[in-house]
Amino acid sequence: MGTVEGGSVVGARVEPGADVDGRAVLGAGTTVWHLAQVREDAVIGADRVIGRGAHVGPGVRIGDRVELQNHALVHEPAMAEDGVFIGPAAVLTNDLHPRSVVEDGRLKRGDDRHAQGVTLREGCSVGGRAVLVTGVTAGRRALVAAGGVVHRDVPDFALVAGVPARRIKWVGRAGEPLEPDGPGRWRCPRTGEECRETGGLLAEARAAYLAQASVSSAWTR
Repeated sequence: MGTVEGGSVVGARVEPGADVDGRAVLGAGTTVWHLAQVREDAVIGADRVIGRGAHVGPGVRIGDRVELQNHALVHEPAMAEDGVFIGPAAVLTNDLHPRSVVEDGRLKRGDDRHAQGVTLREGCSVGGRAVLVTGVTAGRRALVAAGGVVHRDVPDFALVAGVPARRIKWVGRAGEPLEPDGPGRWRCPRTGEECRETGGLLAEARAAYLAQASVSSAWTR
């Protein structure tokens, strides 16, 4: 087993060579592979995979059924909701104006830094070697292509790619690009899932219908 002192790792698997701080919390069914590091006060949900050489910073919050692949770096105070995928060597940064020293030339210490984390919403995916810049949010079921550099928020169901990353398609729950199905309508070729686009944003058809019905109901009260 890897290095674990104190904390809560009941039902988790920590491989030899992994470094899990004693103040971290790991959910049941989670595996931390060789050379991965989980820092103090990190909270990691159930049925998770922390790949070889991955880093989870202090106080990071990660939900259930999340896959953090080899050498991915999740810097504090990032937050990843349930079902998120973080590809190999992807980086979630936390310093918008990085410097090694402060203005008078002294080495920066913890109190000199004002970390701001990245937020990954439920079911989104970040491709290998992608970089998410401090403070951005990737929406539900969004997909960041491999090697992309994300410097602004990604809408739900958006597929973004490039440097800087821009939306190139919409994707559904299965992760496949959606196909047009009439004005403002999109359909998943695998599942048949229907979505509606309004004002540059996408929502599942049922969710869009319920939202519209709620607004209509409010006007009739």
